[in-house]
Amino acid sequence: MAQSKLAVVTGASGGIGAAIALQLSNAGWRCLLLGRSEEKLSQLQQQLGDQHQYLAIDLVQTQSHRKVVSQAQAMGTASLLVNCAGSNEMRAFQDISPERIMQQLTLNLHVPMLLTQHLMEQLIQSMGTVINVGSAFGYIGYPYQSVYCASKFGLRGFSEALSRELDGHVNVKYFAPRATNTHLNNDDVRSLNKALGNKVDSPERVAKEFMQLLNSSKRRWVVGFPEKLFARVNGLLPELVDSAIIKQLKTIRNYIRCQFNTKESSS
Repeated sequence: MAQSKLAVVTGASGGIGAAIALQLSNAGWRCLLLGRSEEKLSQLQQQLGDQHQYLAIDLVQTQSHRKVVSQAQAMGTASLLVNCAGSNEMRAFQDISPERIMQQLTLNLHVPMLLTQHLMEQLIQSMGTVINVGSAFGYIGYPYQSVYCASKFGLRGFSEALSRELDGHVNVKYFAPRATNTHLNNDDVRSLNKALGNKVDSPERVAKEFMQLLNSSKRRWVVGFPEKLFARVNGLLPELVDSAIIKQLKTIRNYIRCQFNTKESSS
């Protein structure tokens, strides 16, 4: 009996990554689960079954990528790489330290690029697929999300360029969820989304849309409406999106001010 295909999933100890791994398992994939929390990865692996394995590693440390390549090869060669690990911090740009800027850019952009490069030989051999999990903010520049947007715009550009470069050898796709109910969004962010009228998806809903992208010939996928429309309009007539977002600035600034004052009073 032929062995089922292998998917390497980063950020598998988080909400979206774990939900994607569950959907892949249900569809017959074996998963190599990557993340920093051994406890969460172990729990997920037990839920999925013995055919799945995990590595508790920090992908920011580039030497860890060789461990991923070696483990994937031992499991029978990667046919899918899901770059899902990421971080976000909603702050005024001038208040973000240089160290935090580098940390976000490294995890959100550099890690997916380098891990893709390290696994490229296996992906070419299997004529596999890379899906980079970005964000609707990879299409739409959003206030107080400057570093996050920069990283996701970069990831989208990388995905598009590599997709065209490897056409016919490896499929490269960009998946863009909107606001999702995960640990990256604390109670304050949830309150802001509610105040702005933003729709928030469950990780399970996002994972189901991920599977639709995986099983389609599409190279890009934005989750939800009106985000899908905004992404298109922003590419054609960004001035219209400028006006819509600027109307939200007062609410966003009040949130940022309250968040800052709360941190100051608790320090």
